[in-house]
Amino acid sequence: MGKIGETTLEINLSALAHNYRFLRSKIAPNTKFLAVVKAFAYGSDMVAVAQKMEGLGVDYFAVAYAREGILLREAGIAKPILVLHPLPINFEEIIDHHLEPNIYSPKILKEFIQVAKAKKLTQYPVHLKFNTGLNRLGFWENDVDFIFEQVKDTPEVKVTSLFSHLAASEDSNEKTFSENQINTFKKIAEALSQKLGHRPMRHMLNTSGVLNYPEAQFEMVRSGIGLYGYGNHKTIDAQLRPVATLKTIISQIHRIEPNETVGYNRAFKSDGYRITATLPLGHADGIGRQYGNGNAHVLIHGKKAPIIGNVCMDMIMVDVTNIDCKEGDEVLVFGQQKSAEEFASGAKTISYEILTALSQRIKRVIVED
Repeated sequence: MGKIGETTLEINLSALAHNYRFLRSKIAPNTKFLAVVKAFAYGSDMVAVAQKMEGLGVDYFAVAYAREGILLREAGIAKPILVLHPLPINFEEIIDHHLEPNIYSPKILKEFIQVAKAKKLTQYPVHLKFNTGLNRLGFWENDVDFIFEQVKDTPEVKVTSLFSHLAASEDSNEKTFSENQINTFKKIAEALSQKLGHRPMRHMLNTSGVLNYPEAQFEMVRSGIGLYGYGNHKTIDAQLRPVATLKTIISQIHRIEPNETVGYNRAFKSDGYRITATLPLGHADGIGRQYGNGNAHVLIHGKKAPIIGNVCMDMIMVDVTNIDCKEGDEVLVFGQQKSAEEFASGAKTISYEILTALSQRIKRVIVED
């Protein structure tokens, strides 16, 4: 029998610490570091990751939605938590749990100020996001005067930071675009800071930004995917360590005769005598149908076993014709030996997607070297 006995996601906190120290080495000692732990810490374990990162000395956390931040507070996380996509229905909860909202539009600014006044807050920290080219969330450059008029006589809130987001920081072909974004953000931050009479923190760099545009680190940087072991470039990936390792086992082995089919819709048809192994994970676990029909493979005893046929809800079948294996043997889906980026690339997607898609029904195991 294999060592694990079931589908398991190992979360290596030593790898997390290694990645943090690597990224920290790329910025100035006095630059603050914000760890992005949204989406269950990129599919791993948000609480375990945040607790480790807090112990390592990160300055800020970021989540996507209020509920994620509340879970961190309930787990005892004390560091500031930025909510990147707050919704008005959650404003009171955000305040009650001392979370810090990203204010990204005139409507959101007005509504948050209204709640802040109703709750008689004083200098409550808010972060203002500006759209410099990603065109997703954020104020425009010409909103500076409007923002100032809203906050100048509003002691209930205090602008703690100004930030933006690079659209293509990993793409060297978009260097000019990225530099234009940085320059636009500098201009916006200077104009608003002069009006406010104080200088909020500025932050713009994501993982690839930290590595490619360190001159724009300002007072703080944000890192998500890099902390989990992926740097959007092979040379960087080689210096990082994947935090998540997805393992499973062989449930059953079948011997397939020529012209037999495997799986739903008979998507795989054997061209000869084949041996297949059935594994206990499927699209309900985050292994989408796009990985089937030879688009991805797993490793069994270090050898590639391609996924054949359509991915089922709870099972996948792999070709083990040329692999000496038996029922109960351990299977590596991705991890240190074979990265999530490599697994994802066959289906023309990225590590972010496969990691964050991992179902919460997969058993999580926290490990340290």
